[in-house]
Amino acid sequence: MVERGALLEVPGIGKDLAAKIQEYLAKGEIEYLEGLRKEIPAGVIELMGIHGVGPKTANLLYEQIGVDSVEKLEELAKAHKLAGLPGIKAKTEENILKGIAVWRGGRERMPLGTALVLAEAILGELRVLKEVNEIAAAGSLRRMKETVKDIDILVTSRKPARVMEVFVGLPNVAEVLAHGETKSSVRLRENIQVDLRVVEPDCFGAALQYFTGSKQHNIRVRELAQRNGLKVNEYGVFNEKTNRRVAGRTEEEVYGAVGLPFIPPELREDGGEIEAALEGQLPTLVTVEDIRGDLQMHTTWSDGSHSLAELAEGVKAKGYEYMAVTDHSKSTTVAGGMQEEQVLKMIAEVRALNKKMRGFRILAGCEVDITGDGSLDFPNEILRQLDLVLVSVHSRFKMSREEMTARIVRAVQHPLVHLLGHPTGRLIGERGAYEVDMEAVLAAARTAGTAVEINASPSRLDLNDLHARRARELGIPIAIDTDAHTIDQLEYMRFGVSVARRGWLTPGDVLNALPEKQLVAWLEQKRSRQ
Repeated sequence: MVERGALLEVPGIGKDLAAKIQEYLAKGEIEYLEGLRKEIPAGVIELMGIHGVGPKTANLLYEQIGVDSVEKLEELAKAHKLAGLPGIKAKTEENILKGIAVWRGGRERMPLGTALVLAEAILGELRVLKEVNEIAAAGSLRRMKETVKDIDILVTSRKPARVMEVFVGLPNVAEVLAHGETKSSVRLRENIQVDLRVVEPDCFGAALQYFTGSKQHNIRVRELAQRNGLKVNEYGVFNEKTNRRVAGRTEEEVYGAVGLPFIPPELREDGGEIEAALEGQLPTLVTVEDIRGDLQMHTTWSDGSHSLAELAEGVKAKGYEYMAVTDHSKSTTVAGGMQEEQVLKMIAEVRALNKKMRGFRILAGCEVDITGDGSLDFPNEILRQLDLVLVSVHSRFKMSREEMTARIVRAVQHPLVHLLGHPTGRLIGERGAYEVDMEAVLAAARTAGTAVEINASPSRLDLNDLHARRARELGIPIAIDTDAHTIDQLEYMRFGVSVARRGWLTPGDVLNALPEKQLVAWLEQKRSRQ
């Protein structure tokens, strides 16, 4: 574009920015940026990655007491040497320490949404090689845990040297940690380690089961094997007396040899799956294919990137039967929340579009803020005109556990509310969950007949798997929503489904696995309870 002189044609790029882009392309650096880097240490910039430390606070800490690293900030906070600075109290110190813990955890483990995309790219590069026969990811990634420490990949190949050569030469490899014929390890530019192992075809299933884990699940499998005179390892299932391999080609073989049906990877956490399998009570887990619509998404009515009509076409193209548009309410000003009159105009647009679209239904909804006392951002006259009322917390995250719990309980008990959105408010690796008694919130939701959400955005995954499983036990309907702000974010659904599967959810537990007419009937029935 620079060569064509076309940079200025891009909206948002003016002469100054165009000049900096041209400077970077020509010199590999920008003089203005380098000057800023000399003026402000990198450690001070890093401070702003901690929730609660914004630019003003980072600058204050640096200029007044010389805080130029996270480590120094932590040291001073623990010694209570921050309190007394402008705007910093003892409670602020406590929140900073919590923020540092979340920040550090985010650096040690990568969010699933990032790790899975990286792993799939590697699998795609290797799968096309003629030397690769079978290939699969293992480890916590395959169990779809919300964060991943490293990526494990298994392959079968008659010519592993070529596979390893391509692997260590992938374009985003920053460092080769080991390069062997049957195992290689690299660190990617994205700062995660990837291990590639070549295994024999006859033990591919055993290796996949072994390296998928979890450790406690595998211990339970080995205990069952021992009771039957067998031993299980990464090479197969063996008769203890004769040492003859009796299974290992597939995972189904491995589980079958010890008297179990195949157990989905997401359940392998020693959370009762062995007992359920032995009793023939494993749930038929929900899949992406079971999802018939998406009940939280945003358009240009608030902070979305597409018009309602554009987003509806994108959702319909996925094969869904319905969607709910849930733009923000007025209190979320940072997201361009709607005023009452805008809500009415949005509803009118939904009704007009529904007359034009065939085989697809748009529900007029709103993500309504739960205010500090638990009341809602709109009066009942507005809420009654919406097809779906989703309520969420977007402010005052530092309330006490008692206050936050009472706030959310009051909201889910509101007779016009259908669904509680991202119930704990966390952002993985960035912001911890607010203090809230989820058992009390779920009990209130159950009593009121209010559904709860698994927010599929990879930065949220909220409810988490444990809370989702508890909601299922209580018989609370659960919606799996993408919270999409762009059409491509509709793909987030698979992350939400993975949380649901880890929470033992079946299609019958999921609100948006219902056909359109049944969903609408549920929404109407919920309101008839008042």
